[in-house]
Amino acid sequence: MEWRDEGLIIGVRRHGEQSAIVEAMTRAHGRHLGLVRGGRSARFGPTLQPGNTIGLVWRARLDEHLGAYAVEPLSLRAGRLMASALALAGLNYLAQLIRVLPERDPHEGVYETLSLIADALDDSALAPALVARFETQILAECGFRLDLSRCAATGATEGLAYVSPRSGRAVSAEAGAPWRDRLLPLPAFLREGARVEARPSAGEIADGFRLTGFFLARDLFGPNNAPLPDSRAVFLSAAAKTQAL
Repeated sequence: MEWRDEGLIIGVRRHGEQSAIVEAMTRAHGRHLGLVRGGRSARFGPTLQPGNTIGLVWRARLDEHLGAYAVEPLSLRAGRLMASALALAGLNYLAQLIRVLPERDPHEGVYETLSLIADALDDSALAPALVARFETQILAECGFRLDLSRCAATGATEGLAYVSPRSGRAVSAEAGAPWRDRLLPLPAFLREGARVEARPSAGEIADGFRLTGFFLARDLFGPNNAPLPDSRAVFLSAAAKTQAL
């Protein structure tokens, strides 16, 4: 069996003396692992790094086998990202988020978004908002989509200020005022159709991660009796430090 694709590397581990097992989020084949023979050699060192995008040819006798990768570099951004503590923390957290998706289950939209985020992970003004939005995408891919397009009470699409923790639906400022202490704040950058280029404030970023963290903990990790990944707290700490500068 053989297929060709492109993928963003999210993990590399040693296999034997010279080879490596590469874990990549691919465009058409989902999160997929493969063996790169000689992957620990100097020849492959710059290419097989988390954060890089590579061209892949996967071959195996049977579909359920690990298979082997032939790789070629497409976008080698890892060297730049390694110079940023925020980017390194972001790569680690993004990899853990993606691993909630079933292996080999196609999610082309996730791949596209991940590629865009990887290009901006060392931008302290942009990366936190992109990661928070990615969390909502992962929730949706797993069947827990938040409806942030219109007010659950009135149907209004303007003035959305809160999210119901019970339903995951947006609520307008007017409709939610009597219950605002029970609702989660909805920052503008997470609203439907919002442009992240507006560069949210530190307070908006905090509200965004409070919102996504609630649903990640309740719906995605909680049912498996698992806490939110430690890498999330590490990323949030790195983001807070950059915003304080």
